[in-house]
Amino acid sequence: EVQLVESGGGLVQAGGSLRLSCAASGFTFDDYDLGWFRQAPGKEREGVACISSVDDSAYSADSVKGRFTISRDSAKKTVYLQMNSLKPEDTAVYYCGACTVVAGIPFPAYNYWGQGTQVTVSS
Repeated sequence: EVQLVESGGGLVQAGGSLRLSCAASGFTFDDYDLGWFRQAPGKEREGVACISSVDDSAYSADSVKGRFTISRDSAKKTVYLQMNSLKPEDTAVYYCGACTVVAGIPFPAYNYWGQGTQVTVSS
């Protein structure tokens, strides 16, 4: 059974930092590009970042470039999202999942999701 467990969210002031983690199980971790997505109230889920399973190359949405960094640890089967210089518009539930990149934009590759972790950035 595929399981994705996100953690690390919370309430932070604008300009602050958070590090999200996603523990994966139930599939061969190294076979999949994995990424982070977010969904704000009343909005569709959007791709934030995606990291390759082949060479760790990373792609990020324009809205987070230079502020967010995605990484993966194969030994721990965990994907991370380091978020710096957070803005109120980053407030959303963050999910991890398999990803693919089209024209530099991360998209979901499969419809498997964890419960998500809430990130709230106050102004």
